[in-house]
Amino acid sequence: MSTPLERTLTYRLHQLHKLTDADSQSAYPESTGLSMSDGRCLTTIGTFEPLSVKALAEKSNLNKAQASRGAQALVDQGLVRKEDRPDDGRGVVLTLTPAGRKVFKRAMAMVAQRNGQIFGCLTPQEQATLSTLFDRLIAHARPR
Repeated sequence: MSTPLERTLTYRLHQLHKLTDADSQSAYPESTGLSMSDGRCLTTIGTFEPLSVKALAEKSNLNKAQASRGAQALVDQGLVRKEDRPDDGRGVVLTLTPAGRKVFKRAMAMVAQRNGQIFGCLTPQEQATLSTLFDRLIAHARPR
């Protein structure tokens, strides 16, 4: 007998994603003044800088057009610096500005708080186990 849809991993991951995103939609603007999309771009740049737009797209799970728009919105707000890559005149490198670092710190505090709320129903051991299992699932799902 096959697994009922509501018990499949993909269905439940999507359900959890939708439930947590609903709260994040308001948490980002309240904590950072940024939309959730721009906030996610900012936290990705701050975590992995310097980044190209292509790397931003990959790290933030956006398509390249979305990442480009998000990066430009952050540049326009003075939160991100976009400079030509020294080794490739066609590419750019994204880094946080001093103002961007301040917003990044607020955003990361909000992310930590949201993470605590989402995983707060699990014991520390369960959280560690789930984290390890997610790492394995992600590694397994990555293209080889």
